[in-house]
Parts: sequence; structure tokens; C-alpha cells
Amino acid sequence: MTLLKSKNVIGMINYNNKMFRPISNTENGETSNETVFQYKQVGDILTSEYSGGKIIKGHLIGLVDENGNIDMRYHQVNDKGELMTGICKSIPELLSNGKIRLHENWEWTSGDKSKGKSIIEEQ
Repeated sequence: MTLLKSKNVIGMINYNNKMFRPISNTENGETSNETVFQYKQVGDILTSEYSGGKIIKGHLIGLVDENGNIDMRYHQVNDKGELMTGICKSIPELLSNGKIRLHENWEWTSGDKSKGKSIIEEQ
């Protein structure tokens, strides 16, 4: 499934103080349903601290566009003691319960430089 633009989203989404948890990820990813992201947003700048599962500590920073799409960079230390970095583009979907689901296409900029897809949902 290729998502080219936001669906079911009207106006700019504000992610401030929202918590997200992955519901799916490709095998080469390190996040899991044990990983929790705490998003903060000021203007169009998004930041998050995250941890859980294979991730000891992670941070991300991104820019949110007028449709709620996020262009982000992340770095994290995994349970093997490795520092991993990557880029991610997230496309929001507004669920019927009012929560946000993010469809993510990401790529490692460290390690094997592989690509993957994940979906995270607001808790």
C-alpha cells in the first residue's frame, strides 16, 4: 500500500503531549509494541523521547507540515549498546475514535542502511 498524501485529516494536527506505540514494524526495525514515544510539538517543530523493547533510549526531531505529515530524523541506543540513526516520513490517518495512526516509511542512515515501514498509534 502506497500512501502519497494524508487521508481523513483536516487542518494541521498538533502532536503535543500525545503518546504513541508501534502496532507493526518490518523485521529490520528496532521498535516494538513495548516502545513508547512521548511527542512534544511547538509550532511546526516536533520532538520525542522514546524507549522500550530493544531501545534503551531514543530521540527524534522533525518538522510537521500543514497536513500533519512529519519529516523526521532519529537516533537511538539499542540493547546491544549500538548507536543507530535514521530518517522517517510519517503520514497521519485520523481514526474513527479520534486517535491518530501514523504510517511510517523509514531508512537507517547507520548500520546496513536498509529501509522499512511501521505503523504507530496514539495511546
